[in-house]
Amino acid sequence: MISLHTVAEKTALALPETTCSQPFGEGCDVFKVMDKVFMLSFHLEGKAAVNLKVLPDNGVMLRDIYPFIRAGWHMNKQHWISVFADKELEEELLQDLVLNSYDLVVSKLNKGQRQRIELLRNI
Repeated sequence: MISLHTVAEKTALALPETTCSQPFGEGCDVFKVMDKVFMLSFHLEGKAAVNLKVLPDNGVMLRDIYPFIRAGWHMNKQHWISVFADKELEEELLQDLVLNSYDLVVSKLNKGQRQRIELLRNI
């Protein structure tokens, strides 16, 4: 079984302008791009989990398809999902979900910030 936190963290930290901090204390890593949150990494009920931003329709679809994806814990349930460690969770799916969350947040940044990220991605 893949390590949910290891794969998610590695994927997130490889993206331009990503920072990680623990503003809520130890046990909850918060990943941001240009000071905007795109992923939270934590344990809930003894299980590794990450919260990721999604388009509302995608969130509904993902929750319908995968039993290990639920509405975002402690987040806006329309715009966030929680992905839990599960033997059925494939590394590629997790990487795609992290990238999609990052891209969704980047799309809301101002033009200069988006251009900077685009340049850094092409290096």
